[in-house]
Amino acid sequence: MQDFNLIENQALEELAIIEQLPPLDQWKSHHLGKKSPLMALLKGLKDATAEERKELGMVSNTIKNRLTDAWEQKRRQIEQAAIEGKLNAEWLDLTEPRTRERRGRLHPITRYSRKVESLFTRMGFQVLSGPLVEDDWHNFEALNIPPEHPARDMQDTFFMENGSLLRTHTSPVQIRTMENIQPPFRGIAPGRVFRCEEIDACHDNTFYQVEGILIDRDISVANMVYFLKTLLKEIFGRDVEVRLRHGYFPFVEPGFELDLRCLVCEGKGCPVCKHVGWSELMGCGMVHPKVLKACKIDPEQWGGFAFGMGLNRLVMNHYDIDNIRHFLSGDLRFIQQLR
Repeated sequence: MQDFNLIENQALEELAIIEQLPPLDQWKSHHLGKKSPLMALLKGLKDATAEERKELGMVSNTIKNRLTDAWEQKRRQIEQAAIEGKLNAEWLDLTEPRTRERRGRLHPITRYSRKVESLFTRMGFQVLSGPLVEDDWHNFEALNIPPEHPARDMQDTFFMENGSLLRTHTSPVQIRTMENIQPPFRGIAPGRVFRCEEIDACHDNTFYQVEGILIDRDISVANMVYFLKTLLKEIFGRDVEVRLRHGYFPFVEPGFELDLRCLVCEGKGCPVCKHVGWSELMGCGMVHPKVLKACKIDPEQWGGFAFGMGLNRLVMNHYDIDNIRHFLSGDLRFIQQLR
């Protein structure tokens, strides 16, 4: 009888300090299971008389019932405490005065990227994407820039030990599209690019571009000019002054530079426009036949135009930002002031 009382007292002492359900389940398995100390004690009464086994069996059942009742009561207490804790954590007093919350904002590059994507998807373009780490074929050779070509000096490149490189423009996305999609098609490729530039007010080694391509029959420079004028008018919400001048890009022929009358200084001259009054906005031109051939597209049947512009400079002109380094500064004050 002393052993029975000892087993019960120890079980109740252990139960009293339990405050979570997993330990409570372990307690039940240990003290009320088939291998519990209580059952082990009963199995050791083989030498007792029938009268003694009957009496001790009744005592054992009584103790087992008391432990079961104590376990159930403890379980209800733990469950009720969990419910009350959750209610307290989620309690909302609607009579309390509202505190002013600081609302987050999208980065201006993200906003403009989405704006450009929305505009071009309405004109039937699809949004394309590709890897940031590229190979030499897609970043250079397929774009009519073979090894030792002097045009490679125009793009200071981050090379890796395995021969891969960080893409210097989003044009590789256009190559991958032409390799996998049969014309006609049209698409834009916004994304991050990397160049080993000397950082100043209008140059950074990490920036964002958006490039577009349209491949179809009977495409001319006039089609390209129409799309670009539509783009700029929608982006700035008004007519802007632009100029188109000849420019060299190995992957287009003829190639053009499209300049925008600087919106930061209104053409008077500032660090953004290098004090010339015009801000270089994008390169564009008709897709070179060699690029089409590299992607197994017949240049006798198909033609098209391509363009590329820096999203950073676009945003700088819109918000009168005088230093491109603000975009990657991590200063939240810069984003918060751009509404």
